[in-house]
Amino acid sequence: MTDRELLRHTVATLAYRAGKALRDATPAFADFTVAPGTRTPSQILAHMGDLFDWALCFARGQHAWHESTPLPWDQEVARFFASLQAFDAYLASDGPLGLSTERLFQGPIADALTHTGQLTMLRRLAGAPITGENYAKATIAAGVIGSAQAAPRVEFD
Repeated sequence: MTDRELLRHTVATLAYRAGKALRDATPAFADFTVAPGTRTPSQILAHMGDLFDWALCFARGQHAWHESTPLPWDQEVARFFASLQAFDAYLASDGPLGLSTERLFQGPIADALTHTGQLTMLRRLAGAPITGENYAKATIAAGVIGSAQAAPRVEFD
């Protein structure tokens, strides 16, 4: 597997895990907060979309960071998956990478994985936990990036 293929698998893994964290979240979850000064799920998700807009710029050899104001929840979910899809499509192309695969991973991708864990924890704190899963047995494939993901294979409480 090439470095680029590994990045694409990592992005697909992120889509699967984020999809699970976001699935069936109510619009009210968007504004849930645990303490003053902490990010809401909507703010975290907007940041995750921004990360992949930034990652795509990096991949194309540019540097442009833009901090978005969160959209309504369903729109923000759609924007996140669209930005992830655009980044994956560039990785799938023959376009040159303006940043090494290692730096793309250690920056925007790793950051988004951390934020996916935050969303999962916030779901539990908001009283709407997601079911645990053996992710090593999940059906994850490069290019499967949208919110519609394979059903979980091995879940547990």
